[in-house]
Amino acid sequence: MTTRIAPVSPAGLAAQYERGDFFFATARRVLLAQGAVESVTSTDPEILADTVTGALASGAAPLAVGVLPFDTSPGTVTPGHLVLPRAVLHAGQGDRSLPREVLPRPVSVNPVPTPERHMAAVRDAVDALRARGMRKVVLARALDLDFDEPIRPERLVRNLASDNPRHYTYAAALPSTRTLVGATPELLLSREGSHVVSHPHAGSMPRFADPVADKASGDALLASKKDQIEHAAAAEAVVERLRPFCRKLTVPDGPELVSTPTIWHLRTTITGELVDSDITALHLAAALHPTPAICGTPTGAARALVTELEPYDRAYYAGAVGWVDADGDGEWAVAIRCAEVAESSMRLYAGGGIVEASDPRTELDETTTKFQTLLRAMGLPDLI
Repeated sequence: MTTRIAPVSPAGLAAQYERGDFFFATARRVLLAQGAVESVTSTDPEILADTVTGALASGAAPLAVGVLPFDTSPGTVTPGHLVLPRAVLHAGQGDRSLPREVLPRPVSVNPVPTPERHMAAVRDAVDALRARGMRKVVLARALDLDFDEPIRPERLVRNLASDNPRHYTYAAALPSTRTLVGATPELLLSREGSHVVSHPHAGSMPRFADPVADKASGDALLASKKDQIEHAAAAEAVVERLRPFCRKLTVPDGPELVSTPTIWHLRTTITGELVDSDITALHLAAALHPTPAICGTPTGAARALVTELEPYDRAYYAGAVGWVDADGDGEWAVAIRCAEVAESSMRLYAGGGIVEASDPRTELDETTTKFQTLLRAMGLPDLI
């Protein structure tokens, strides 16, 4: 087992990623983990965190990497999956841009559900929020793409890393033949010593090439009552879930406006100081997940409504992806703007928060915009 700082740039490290590796790139660093000394799989996130902590304490590896599924409630069938890698390479802050990789065009594109049925689901969700006394639910839709040749996730990862230098680009092998690949703006939780940070995102508007239209879209998001309500539900839940672990929390009065290459978001930066140094980044991620940003609130009722209205099992979409080391430090991002990549097919996901003021057409358009993170990286911005 080897751990070292890679004698290459962040872009060079991204170029070394191959299917089966774990890749996690942030604005501060790039991490590449290869091989497996041991794999830990459990449907109970607390058991998963405790088992991983014990394995790291034994010196089996300096860190563990992997994914948590969307549904971590009792009875779930999709397990959390972490790997203690044989080799870990790090690169610090720097340029992640690489020459564009070419991906094939799909031979078929199938939306799941259809746009019309997704809008109907939004209407049903609004009715359910009112009838059940809920604040928010997050509904997603998928695009199934089939190709007449094998898909190389390496190409998609490198393009995403180049396109999203300020965000979290990731690739994780799943406990199957699939790979989860994406680029998310949202940090679920980071821990460095006793210092913890969470960046809940909720509320969004599209970006535009025209600077005037782009600024107007961002300003409209800041002024949107609907989006402020949606964001407040996410931020308040993170604060309440972190509170038992922290001796103090710092929470700004309101969200700030941030952006990806395709979308404006509302973001709140929440920081805290841990009471107990034995609580690892993975334990904290398990306690926070799922937040209202990707599920809704109240959590149990929202998760049930998601299952009722979405025609598929999310599996690892809207889960968490990241790493934890032997000291308990780590980073976990929310697994959105992603795809599950099989041998010659892919399923892309995009979702949006639904509150009582939601409009079905606007919500459909939001998911269409969110698909662009992956479609642009594939060289297919015109696909939908």
